[in-house]
Amino acid sequence: MSAHETFILMVEDDPEIRRMVGDLLRGEGYEVVAVESAAGMDQCLATRQPNLLMLDLMLPGEDGLSICRRIRQTHRFPILMLTAKSHEVDIVVGLEMGADDYLSKPFGPRELLARVRALLRRGHSPAETAASRRHGFAGFVIDLDMRSVSDPDGEPLPLTTSEFDLLACFVQRPRRVLSRDQILDMLRGHEAQPFDRTVDMLVSRLRKKLDRQDQDTPLISTVRNGGYVFTAAVQKMA
Repeated sequence: MSAHETFILMVEDDPEIRRMVGDLLRGEGYEVVAVESAAGMDQCLATRQPNLLMLDLMLPGEDGLSICRRIRQTHRFPILMLTAKSHEVDIVVGLEMGADDYLSKPFGPRELLARVRALLRRGHSPAETAASRRHGFAGFVIDLDMRSVSDPDGEPLPLTTSEFDLLACFVQRPRRVLSRDQILDMLRGHEAQPFDRTVDMLVSRLRKKLDRQDQDTPLISTVRNGGYVFTAAVQKMA
């Protein structure tokens, strides 16, 4: 997907930031619609789905966290959370609500573009490695090319962009301990900031969606002072 085919929706109440970020992204060839509130976002979403939602945390009326939680009930497109708050707890809450990444204000143009490109690649580009086929584990089936997962009952398993990418990391490296830093590098590339709680929150969200009552052991186990390991046997499928 080229930049000219990419639609970015930004929800930001600061007119100067809307202008600056909008001009930057349009200069890179992206189509951008910038609105100042949840009402403007809802009006846009009623007619068109974005490839990426950039969402400010502090908004008049319905705030960014509430919007993120509501959006995640029905939509899977990547969400980049913009926050003037640098406290870890605010970032963690945003990730728990379903955001895929965060960027603290003030931010530079290069950092913003790097995060946007990384999320767009993850959200819409098919995997290119030979391992990116269909895999089965514990009754689940993941298709890394189609970016889809079905549960043991054959029903689609709704995952956010980050949750899917985390599962893909584990499935391609089963029964191998992965540190938080390794996972961050695989999810975001070298632009990642070393923020361990990002991985912890993603793992927690993914566990809730994968774990079933009939399982003897969790599919993702915590390794003390080591990281995480995907415990299931993984089989390649035709």
